Amino acid sequence: MFGRSKSLLRQLGLHARKGLGQHFLIDRNVLAKSISAAELGSNDVVVEVGPGLGILTEELVETAKAVIAIEVDPQLSAILTQRLGHLPNVTIVEDDVLGINIAGIVCSVSGSDSSNYKVVANLPYFIATAVIRRFLEAEMKPGRMVVMVQKEIAQNIVAAGGKNGILSISVALYGKPMVVSYVKPQSFYPPPEVDSAIVQIDMYEHPALDVNTEDFFRVVKAGFSTPRKQLRNSLANGLSISPSTAATLLNKAGISPQRRAETLSLEEWGKVYQAVFGGN
Repeated sequence: MFGRSKSLLRQLGLHARKGLGQHFLIDRNVLAKSISAAELGSNDVVVEVGPGLGILTEELVETAKAVIAIEVDPQLSAILTQRLGHLPNVTIVEDDVLGINIAGIVCSVSGSDSSNYKVVANLPYFIATAVIRRFLEAEMKPGRMVVMVQKEIAQNIVAAGGKNGILSISVALYGKPMVVSYVKPQSFYPPPEVDSAIVQIDMYEHPALDVNTEDFFRVVKAGFSTPRKQLRNSLANGLSISPSTAATLLNKAGISPQRRAETLSLEEWGKVYQAVFGGN
């Protein structure tokens, strides 16, 4: 363990803000695992979300061509600017990652219109899913994401136990996920009430299915609208059609109407989509 985060907070008279889900990493071994998983090279542009005090940022700038640190907290953004703003390969953006133009920022920093970048971040738990979806669905997607999230979210991402959800289907459409390591609460200050995990997602050049993503997720969300019910009933509920019509569509897709949404693979959801929309 190292006390850099604790001492910096004390020196600056700051406290972690619960409302922003702030838990600062204090375990150097965990930090090293995230850096290793990112496999950074001297030509890499890295986007870091929620850099906090800049402990991870300091490690990223050692190797990466450029680091874009996006911090929504004005106090922490000012501290980052004071501590690291003088470095030539650091750009600090004080903004909400869910609302900014990611492609515009990456291109302005990298000097390229089609820069391949990586995301490396210890994500605030309460927006972790939204941030991951933001990058998955971005016009300019990263080549790899290495993110710290709540353990439960990590298990949802990789469909642990064979149970899929909207998040795991979303990730599987755009990339290949894996859990790098699980992390105990004692690795953070202040310690969260749950275990965490480092997740790596290697993004595909093209989505795994040739679908209209808006219509595809309309079908998936419909299927999970009442996840405890049989698929014909949940699909009927979500698409506002009769159970018999839903059953006909599922049979057309080669899917038993009695199954539940969590048992379907990405490829099977593709078949349901084809049955509902005819591939258009």
